[in-house]
Amino acid sequence: MSRFLGNVCKLCRREGMKLFLKGQRCFTNKCAVEKRDYPPGEHSARRSKVSEYGLRLREKQKLKRIYGLMETQFRFVFERAERAQGNTGENLLVLLERRLDNVLLAAGFALSRNQSRQMISHGHIQVNGRRVTIPSYLVRTGDVITPQDRERTKKVVRDAVEVNRSQTVPGWLEVDRDTHIAKVQNLPRREDVMHPIKEQLIVELLSK
Repeated sequence: MSRFLGNVCKLCRREGMKLFLKGQRCFTNKCAVEKRDYPPGEHSARRSKVSEYGLRLREKQKLKRIYGLMETQFRFVFERAERAQGNTGENLLVLLERRLDNVLLAAGFALSRNQSRQMISHGHIQVNGRRVTIPSYLVRTGDVITPQDRERTKKVVRDAVEVNRSQTVPGWLEVDRDTHIAKVQNLPRREDVMHPIKEQLIVELLSK
């Protein structure tokens, strides 16, 4: 596990930004990017200039890693964003933010995206009182997200909430940390996405 986490930190340093792949640690000064904000490797400072294609590809890979998606999953979300009205790049980010696994993490009910997905897949999470087992489920305005009424599930959420006390909750979510209820007040907008992503580069890459 420690070797895996070390590789995750290298990904963050290589991208020069926080990918929030290690849960709460990314919000503290223990984050690898806070300690060393340059890529790993002895000659990292002398690396050659990245091409235009490389910049676009890097931005796409960065977004995939942040939300933990495989290429096929990412393409599916992008195609849906293209079909929707409005700006494709903004649509893409909003769709990713609306995923149930992301909402659970943003509400502070899970310590990492992997834990969030596991909780959902194993049937520990309800949306409007009904169990949802699909991490990619898209929440809507007015949806209420709660853990199952099981002591084991409550303990996992309670522990996560305690660790995530200092985490800022997105404005489009209303979270009661005492009763463990999260409500979608409205759909997220581009300004609600905290990750420094240049979505237009991704659109340019995938629209060709």
